[in-house]
Amino acid sequence: MRKPDWLKVPLPSSRAFIDTQGLLGRLALHSVCQEARCPNIGECFGSGTAAFLILGTLCTRSCRYCNVRHGRPEPVDESEPGRLAEAARALGLRHIVITSVTRDDLPDGGAGQFARCIDALRREVAGCRVEVLIPDFQGDRKALETILAARPDVLNHNLEVTRGLFAELRPQGDYHRSLDLLRHAAEAPVRTKTKSGFMIGLGEDRDGILSLLDDLAAASCAHLTIGQYLQPSRHHWPVAKFYAPEEFEELRQEALGRGFRTVVAGPLVRSSYRAAEYA
Repeated sequence: MRKPDWLKVPLPSSRAFIDTQGLLGRLALHSVCQEARCPNIGECFGSGTAAFLILGTLCTRSCRYCNVRHGRPEPVDESEPGRLAEAARALGLRHIVITSVTRDDLPDGGAGQFARCIDALRREVAGCRVEVLIPDFQGDRKALETILAARPDVLNHNLEVTRGLFAELRPQGDYHRSLDLLRHAAEAPVRTKTKSGFMIGLGEDRDGILSLLDDLAAASCAHLTIGQYLQPSRHHWPVAKFYAPEEFEELRQEALGRGFRTVVAGPLVRSSYRAAEYA
């Protein structure tokens, strides 16, 4: 299926993009922008921002739409939080996004490393805001509470797809488990903004999208992103439809009508896209 014009973006070439890429390489850090082949990498790197990917680049799950590699992950790198804070300070970041591969091999799912990264950023980058995009930790409430205790400003957990497609596209996940995570985070004594996101264009229907909006609103999710699914390679789940920009705006209005505080929706929107402006 041929991509429409609104999905075409220029190749990244700015000085800030080159410098950001070089800094991440020098500090042996990873960005989800690179690993997931995000279409906004030029814009984000060009403005000196990045969403950091911690806990390695190999995921223990195999979602059928995702470009992140899966396999046996590396041991947890104890020096990673310090290097991440060094990079954030060097880039002058004020809003920092941290995400990870899913680490079902670890007893805490990697929650402790998230907390250590948050703590390092608080110490080294004064006044920064920290957003975490976390896996479901297999429903481990203690792991979630470890992260909440570190007091991130925003806690993001993506549903990614509608309920009708969830089991086929995310076979190691659980739709209701993800909603429970968001609900618990929203109700926790430690106040943090809750956020989620999903993609469209994988074969869902309108009723499935509206049902997902209802479920997220019922889980007290405050912030939302909606973007177009782009097939990373011919080996991944195929694109069923390219939604037009006006269709994204219609869905944004549907979400706002359900009580979400902010909704960012568009063909090139991803969960951490321009996060500082909307959370």
